[in-house]
Amino acid sequence: MNSLPIAIAQPTITADPHVNGREVRRLMTEAAEAGARLIHFPEGMLSGYAVEQVQDWREVSWPSVRTELDAVAALAGELSLWVVLGSAHPLTPPHRPHNSLYVISDEGRLVDRYDKRRCSHTETTRFYTPGFEPVVVEVDGFRFGLALCIEVNFPELFGDYEGLGVDAVLLSAYPVDSVFETKARALAAVYNLWISVAVPAQSTHLFSSGLVGPDGRHVVRADEAPGLVTASLDRDSPQLDVALNKARPWRAQARAGEVYEERRVTDPRSIARTTF
Repeated sequence: MNSLPIAIAQPTITADPHVNGREVRRLMTEAAEAGARLIHFPEGMLSGYAVEQVQDWREVSWPSVRTELDAVAALAGELSLWVVLGSAHPLTPPHRPHNSLYVISDEGRLVDRYDKRRCSHTETTRFYTPGFEPVVVEVDGFRFGLALCIEVNFPELFGDYEGLGVDAVLLSAYPVDSVFETKARALAAVYNLWISVAVPAQSTHLFSSGLVGPDGRHVVRADEAPGLVTASLDRDSPQLDVALNKARPWRAQARAGEVYEERRVTDPRSIARTTF
């Protein structure tokens, strides 16, 4: 397939997993009715996000989180819809949870989980245990990498995903500044990837959820209201021909360096850098 329709959610996140779970399932149904094959949710969507909805993990009802996860997985199977869902993932006490993205297949199975690797100082010291592995999942012939929030500040993570052959990165966030969107657009253009950015409705005064194309331009953006937007990853788009078919393969060749090494010369005028 050369085109894949996805939905990017922009829900209101609460401190109640049951309220959050109902909103997840409502948006899943809306996404499926719109023809999406995958729906992408923000950071901390199901459990609530640290500092914003959660001040202490003892406040969270983990059995409620699990109940809602099971219900989401069941609906994913019924709708034949892939779901990428942000939530804290509890570990064995006294270890703090991971800040995670659950990947639920269109058969209703949990097929992988991404754990945030580059946690903030507050996250690391008070709330979360960091992860250490990239995660790549394939949906209908498209490869997706996963990332969370401030990882937008670490271009090497996106470069690694480009090296792993991903078509798109699903970036879930609970942002605190508007320059975040600029960074996501820049990374999309530098590595010639689609980047889906999912944020909560609480953050739309900064920017909205949306899909950025491999040329760094928006394919679609939500308005400020809670809800979702849909768009397609289209490999045949004429507007993306340069980014996908020329810039990306050339940059991969350039990063490998051989194209330059084979053109290296031994010339005294090259070696001497202090003469005109």
